[in-house]
Amino acid sequence: MHWPTPLRLNTLTEQDIRNSFINCSKGEAKRLAVPRDLGERPWDDLDFLGWRDPGAPDRSYLVTERDGGLAGIALRFPASQRGFLHRSMCSLCLTTHPGGGVSLMTARKAGAAGREGNSVGLYMCTDLACSLYVRGRKVPESGARFEESLTLEEQIARTRNNLSAFVDKLYA
Repeated sequence: MHWPTPLRLNTLTEQDIRNSFINCSKGEAKRLAVPRDLGERPWDDLDFLGWRDPGAPDRSYLVTERDGGLAGIALRFPASQRGFLHRSMCSLCLTTHPGGGVSLMTARKAGAAGREGNSVGLYMCTDLACSLYVRGRKVPESGARFEESLTLEEQIARTRNNLSAFVDKLYA
């Protein structure tokens, strides 16, 4: 899959974001908390827009490009956090974090399967800052990124491909 660089997410409006959701009702999308700092995001360094819901500690959202359009995904994760000595690795960007820095994010599938309760899960950085960790723009608190032989471009492509594979499972 070829990804344009930079992604065109930087032109997103609140309405674009709300209209992009594939795994929640229009009413749920209308009520969810959209970030107010869209103009301040480091768009050139983002592979997707991800944020936590400030009013619901167990909810996060992400919006990414898919097949020339947008795919918004409502995610849930357990509110309970692991102990500080426990380390986990994000399946998207391969960054390790202590404690609650990585969470199992689950998303209802799109369409009828989601309405029947089917979901898909993936371990992700709880703050959804994967793009910034890969590029070294954000350093995990007491966590780390492995030193790799892959180039930065290859690591970015891997992160994008991991996200794409997760999103594809929501449509299956």
